[in-house]
Amino acid sequence: MKITYYGQSCFGIEISGKHLVTDPFVTPNELAAHIDLLSIKADYILVSHGHQDHIHDLEALAKHTGATVVSSWEICTWAGTKGIEKVHPMNTGGKWQFDFGTVMCVTAQHSSSFPDGTYAGNPMGFVVWNDRECFYFAGDTALTMDMKLIPMLCPPLSCALLPIGDNFTMDVNQAIIASDFIKCKEIIGCHYDTFGFIKIDKEAAIKAFSAKDKNLRLVDIGSSIEF
Repeated sequence: MKITYYGQSCFGIEISGKHLVTDPFVTPNELAAHIDLLSIKADYILVSHGHQDHIHDLEALAKHTGATVVSSWEICTWAGTKGIEKVHPMNTGGKWQFDFGTVMCVTAQHSSSFPDGTYAGNPMGFVVWNDRECFYFAGDTALTMDMKLIPMLCPPLSCALLPIGDNFTMDVNQAIIASDFIKCKEIIGCHYDTFGFIKIDKEAAIKAFSAKDKNLRLVDIGSSIEF
């Protein structure tokens, strides 16, 4: 499994020969100015909620790649109004077997609306697994006790992609607690530094995780790691 970071909460994940992309937000992100959106490969696009910093580039990327959008019923319906032909609606607690593996939608404690302020359904995270790997993409979320359900319902996690920027989501210390709840020591941070509200001390964050015998990876935008 290869994971590439494109900034904010946008990742490219290669798994079982397929390319998954999460929450496409690249072109407005000054930190990702060196990333060519249309060079990103996507067979599926997983969208956690409707805020602009998670769906801004959804229409362009989905139309360019022909990817299937996997998200809430409301976001999939909205995508259809934008001319995106391939969608797979889901909701929290449900799972589906795709050609790359299983996707389960899990609780994210946050809000969700489209850029025009209309309702975008419940926010969610995703746990994705096959017979070799399993990862958790948390989307935007507060720390929630529901995270304890993940190791009860899903295979052991290879890694988890967790927001750590505070203000809108968990902070670093809450993400450490979350890693306990989900029983995962390999954490990739996201949703930090993009805006002034979510600037973090990256060195201190890494040290805080290390002090709890956990590994926080803060991947450079455009760089990849493998599991």
